[in-house]
Amino acid sequence: MPGFGASPPLDSAYAVGNYAEWLKEFIKKAEMETPHVIAHSFGARVAFKYLNENAAGVDKLVITGGAGIVKPRSPQYMRRVKAYRRIKKLFPRYAERHFGSAEYRTLSPIMRESYKKIVNEDLSGCAANIRRPALLVYGEGDTVTPPTEEGETFHRLIVGSRLEIIEGGHFCFSEHPDIFNNLVFGFLNG
Repeated sequence: MPGFGASPPLDSAYAVGNYAEWLKEFIKKAEMETPHVIAHSFGARVAFKYLNENAAGVDKLVITGGAGIVKPRSPQYMRRVKAYRRIKKLFPRYAERHFGSAEYRTLSPIMRESYKKIVNEDLSGCAANIRRPALLVYGEGDTVTPPTEEGETFHRLIVGSRLEIIEGGHFCFSEHPDIFNNLVFGFLNG
């Protein structure tokens, strides 16, 4: 995807919709009519947005560790945001080194802007519009996208979806590939 891996750096900040448009073009150029889509974490955001715009754009959907729900902000979180904004005006370098997640601090300025656009877009409405067969797989120990929050919410939103909670964390598919692959092959071939 643009801005990831060996792709060229982005020249402007992307939102989830930009990545969904990229996915649409990729599928078109690869001459796939209705592919199966398997998406992890951020990729789930893209898949949800893509399917919201292209209702029949995939045959079956597999989400693992899917993200896309904006949780209510705690008063502590809001105080930290206000503090960051005040400090950033006076001491921008200090603010950039001491606020935000470790992941956020490693990003380039354009990717930081993309990150903010992406994590602040709630995709629960997009997920609720999905009418394709969907398998949701979450690791029971996932602290990034907890199955009791993200997994169960998406399961309620996506009509007819199937939720499987397996051993492992956010990368349960690679921690327990036999379990994950058996679930996916059974779903795709069923």
